[in-house]
Amino acid sequence: MAARIDLTLDAVHAPTLAVFWKTALGYVDEPAPAPFATRAEWHASFELGEDDSVDDGAWLCDPDGDGPRLAILKVPEGKTAKNRLHLDIRVSGDGTPAERWARIEAEATRLGAAGGSVLGVFDGHHVVMADPEGNEFCVAAGPAA
Repeated sequence: MAARIDLTLDAVHAPTLAVFWKTALGYVDEPAPAPFATRAEWHASFELGEDDSVDDGAWLCDPDGDGPRLAILKVPEGKTAKNRLHLDIRVSGDGTPAERWARIEAEATRLGAAGGSVLGVFDGHHVVMADPEGNEFCVAAGPAA
């Protein structure tokens, strides 16, 4: 059996990144783990210091259960270098190259309106973007159906 993975993003402000990545991926807030009714109740069970807040983290999941879970955790330092690992957001790959490129551009525009920024455009292939805290990701066509 293959291992399942979760992805974790460091953040200065986890709630801001959570809103962006829910918009980008179509993810939802992951429910609190059993037996806890809320994330706040779960967080309180760790008896952390008063400086720690449930808002220092966000936990997202694919509502269909297919994609990896995404944890977004507050860290004291800001981003200082290029990501060694990045996400690729794949839009539908069907259609002509021009149709696929139009969908890539439309998705990049949508994510720009949600707080992302374009870092580079590789015409006809992909767009390099950054989330609101500068984490790089690409928007590209997915495999044809």
